[in-house]
Amino acid sequence: MSESKSDGGDCTGHHVAVTEPEVEALVRGICFKTGPPRAVGVELEWLVHEPRRPRLPVTPERLEAVYAALRAVSLGSALTVEPGGQLELSSPPAASLMECVGTVSADLATVRAVLAEDGLGLLGIGHDPWHAPRRFLRQPRYDAMETCLDRTGPAGRHMMCTSASVQVCVDAGHEEPGPLGHERRWWLVHHLGAVLTAAFANSPLIGGRPTGWMSTRQLLWMEIGSGRAGAPPLDGDPRATWARHVLDAPVMCVRRDSGPWEVPDGLTFREWTRSRSPRPPTRADLDYHLTTLFPPIRPRGHLELRMIDAQPGDDGWIVPLAVTAALFDDPVAAEAAHRIVRPLAGRTLNLPAPHNPLWTDAARRGLADPELREAAAACFAAALEALPRLGATTEVTDAVAEYRRRYVDRGRCPADDLLDRLHGTEPPRRRPGPTGGTPTARGRKDVRT
Repeated sequence: MSESKSDGGDCTGHHVAVTEPEVEALVRGICFKTGPPRAVGVELEWLVHEPRRPRLPVTPERLEAVYAALRAVSLGSALTVEPGGQLELSSPPAASLMECVGTVSADLATVRAVLAEDGLGLLGIGHDPWHAPRRFLRQPRYDAMETCLDRTGPAGRHMMCTSASVQVCVDAGHEEPGPLGHERRWWLVHHLGAVLTAAFANSPLIGGRPTGWMSTRQLLWMEIGSGRAGAPPLDGDPRATWARHVLDAPVMCVRRDSGPWEVPDGLTFREWTRSRSPRPPTRADLDYHLTTLFPPIRPRGHLELRMIDAQPGDDGWIVPLAVTAALFDDPVAAEAAHRIVRPLAGRTLNLPAPHNPLWTDAARRGLADPELREAAAACFAAALEALPRLGATTEVTDAVAEYRRRYVDRGRCPADDLLDRLHGTEPPRRRPGPTGGTPTARGRKDVRT
């Protein structure tokens, strides 16, 4: 669902300083807004490329021109640009799965038409397989982010400039216990997230070479570190553990109304509220701080699932959206998903996601991991039973069923296709239907999608 990415035009807004207890109370109120699950959303990131010459970088001038043209068209979703020039569409909250699919599909058709006028297209893949990170946006926000993330190595620049994802957004859930209760959903998403990582892994290459990981994008998030890109422990009330995590997370930057932003080293938000230096933090600083934390599941009133790689094909994004919505918002499927992933919990060693063995195996092996493959098969079966109850069309359920047949039942994920194409071992396959799937790529050794 759409999110504002302010570049600090009102850095010191809400001028009254916030105290540590106030921050904890605000985070508890902001991040988990409970009630019956009614809305669903999706945020789609895409690499922009030239389909006829995909290895040739798109120049900044062409990107600037095409984004200027896109800003002139009417879209139902929010269109934003990522630091490396990736395009992001963020849907408004939708009252149903099919409303969400309809809005975003129409917007994508409009976007693709504008891009095609300049010979450009959208590439659905979790990490650019050819190009090194290159900044497109030069703004104080991203200058500070780059400086901060560089302290932990090159992973941050890759995430900023060469990665893309499908981020599914679901409501936090009921206050009361049960399969749709917010505590159950918080636990479920941190275990089911590993299954989704494995099932939709689609980023095995950097610089045209295999990395040894099916989801290199998820590996890079892990390398950024637990303070910035990790989840809190699951040993308590979600509101309390997330509030502690926010307070103890490092501050990325101290924004200013003019000039470069200060990038402190090791200053947590808790310490900032106590020291009140280099200036006292305000409510606006807290709001911004929340946008600089990148756990695999980010509570923003709703739950934002960030672990799914961008998917191949014009409509490949619909499958993870449909599967996730079914497993979270249909009570029968949610109960089944909880039961399916419970045996996987021991593999976490009680360590927060994604820095535990379960998530590491999911990113490294995908569905070649037997337990993850078994869990994915059961989850897809539960989702397929639930989708008609959520009003999904035959085209959507058929796309999910085809994905299960092509990938899950065979212990594969889209990353396997990319590796097969690289090595020239891709078997012939029938052309996909109008929803889901990837274009045919017989006889090529590049990694087009």
